Amino acid sequence: MDYTFPKWMTKALQLAAVYNVLWGAWVVLLPNTFFQWTGMEPLTHPTVWQGTGMIVGVYGLGYWWASFDPVRHWPIVAVGFLGKAFGPLGFIFNHYVLGEVPFQFSYTMLTNDVIWWIPFFLILQHVHRTTRWKLRA
Repeated sequence: MDYTFPKWMTKALQLAAVYNVLWGAWVVLLPNTFFQWTGMEPLTHPTVWQGTGMIVGVYGLGYWWASFDPVRHWPIVAVGFLGKAFGPLGFIFNHYVLGEVPFQFSYTMLTNDVIWWIPFFLILQHVHRTTRWKLRA
């Protein structure tokens, strides 16, 4: 079955893809830069942060593939949306409840997570309205 979708969805996912790949590459290649810019202590084990960069970059590839047909590839968008929701929740818990993460770490969530909430949500809303989730992944 062929479902249509607004063209802005392609552009939003492609923008998310490019951003994620570039951010991921930056973190993998220059893992302490973010910490230096924010005045936080450099990492003792930067490979953990580089692993995060790798995961974010791989998500970017998924967003690029999903951009060709966001309705058909809605599970990729859904997984991305969940990651963009749970990341800030984890920060809130670890910063405000446990006091283990410095506030400066929240800066990365604005560009990695928060700005993508609306377009990803709207894509998933469109999929639900047009298909009632009756698609094969």
